[in-house]
Amino acid sequence: MYSGAGFNDWEIGDITIYLHNGEYHLFHLIIPNHDYIAHAVSKDGLTWRRTKNAIFVGDPGEWDDDMLWTMHVFSSDKKFLMYYTGLQRVDKGINSRIGLAESDDLLHWNKVKGAGLPIAIKRGFYECLDDNPRGWLSFRDPFYFEHEGNAYILFCGRKNFGPLSRRGCVGLLKLEGDSYVLQESLIYPMVYDDVECPCAFELNGRFYIIGSIREDEKVRYWVSDRFIGEYKSFHSDVLLPQGNYAARILQDGKHLLIYNFFFTHGAIDSLRVLPPPKELSTDTQGRLVLKSFYRWEQMAKDKIVQPDFGTPVMLLKNTTASFEKKEDQWICSSQSGYEIFYFDQPSDNFIWEGRIRNTGLGKFGLVAHIDQESNGYFISFDLIEGLIQLRSWGYNPANNRQNFIFSNVQSNVCIVPPTGTFQFKLICYGNYIELSVDGEVKLTLMDYTWSGPGMGLYTASSTIILEQSMIRTLPHVVNEYASQEVAQKNM
Repeated sequence: MYSGAGFNDWEIGDITIYLHNGEYHLFHLIIPNHDYIAHAVSKDGLTWRRTKNAIFVGDPGEWDDDMLWTMHVFSSDKKFLMYYTGLQRVDKGINSRIGLAESDDLLHWNKVKGAGLPIAIKRGFYECLDDNPRGWLSFRDPFYFEHEGNAYILFCGRKNFGPLSRRGCVGLLKLEGDSYVLQESLIYPMVYDDVECPCAFELNGRFYIIGSIREDEKVRYWVSDRFIGEYKSFHSDVLLPQGNYAARILQDGKHLLIYNFFFTHGAIDSLRVLPPPKELSTDTQGRLVLKSFYRWEQMAKDKIVQPDFGTPVMLLKNTTASFEKKEDQWICSSQSGYEIFYFDQPSDNFIWEGRIRNTGLGKFGLVAHIDQESNGYFISFDLIEGLIQLRSWGYNPANNRQNFIFSNVQSNVCIVPPTGTFQFKLICYGNYIELSVDGEVKLTLMDYTWSGPGMGLYTASSTIILEQSMIRTLPHVVNEYASQEVAQKNM
């Protein structure tokens, strides 16, 4: 896992990912100073090593001498280009502009001058410098997109009408020679203060826009039959659940990936980490669906089938609970209260998948990184309301007046299976946890609270049947600083 952390452990900011000659290139902001754009590389898209920083703030008096904000890297005419956001000290952060840098090798970057650069917002469709009731300007987070022979830049902007806290939109520039011509916004939801880090892509015959929303720290999306058309949202428009932010896409062969950073503990000044990517797909109705990163299957090693898990221990010793082990089934039940059916994890890093059948109306779920005092992570399935939640739950020795930890770390909705049966896949890799239900990723997060040696299931006034289950181990997680040390020894 990558955080880019030094003095602060929340230094990673908005990102862009580029794939070149089989190597992944990550560019990201440095928080809170915003004084340069960092660069890291990876062979597998999971383990990153810092390399030469890309660009720095300008010298005093230049248009970007204060801060650098969100960027986008792409290639054109055998060069690598980076549109990025800059602020000038004399403006005191009120005015954001968009500049351009270029490179021949992704390592050495030069800022481009002239030819309409830097781009500044003009009066017309959007709030501008002299029409800005909020007091600071959103003209930032560029994303380059080509369509039908035309080149565009999407940006985070604000319309010049509507309630002040609901003016956020995805703005559009069209490149015409050396000019950047403002167009009508691609989407104006009339809901959010800003739609940050927007990007567009075409997938399975439809066009999609994704954006990060500060109000609830989620990534949402909109869909249209045309690139410049009427974008709509579904009844559930959350693409990445709470804590995931600043998402950007990457075409990796036949796989369309989505990367983002994650806020741990739901706070912007807590540890920020780059979790593993997910893959984007669609269902038959055009709704976006998250799939697991294809490299998990390449990384998986030892395969342990359910009959070889051993017999679980009932941690809570609930007298109304029972366990029955058949050749290909576990039947876990408790008539009243909770019971945890615990067994040892074969590895700290693993993929656990299988099928669960629920035969009642009570509570049930999975447990991971749990110890024999029942401290760990609880993943609850509510198949009546269609809700999945991951809870951090256990003993708090630091406060005897509130001697428990109980936190709903992340939740998401799911389709209620009419038969009460569903497939699950749980990935635990270092401090990363990912849960898929019937092939769709529903939970994706980082958490550093528990590291117990056990896993299993729990029931509460319910009976569940686990079958067709197996565990595959994953390799040791390489610490980003360890990978940096290896690189320095080889220099």
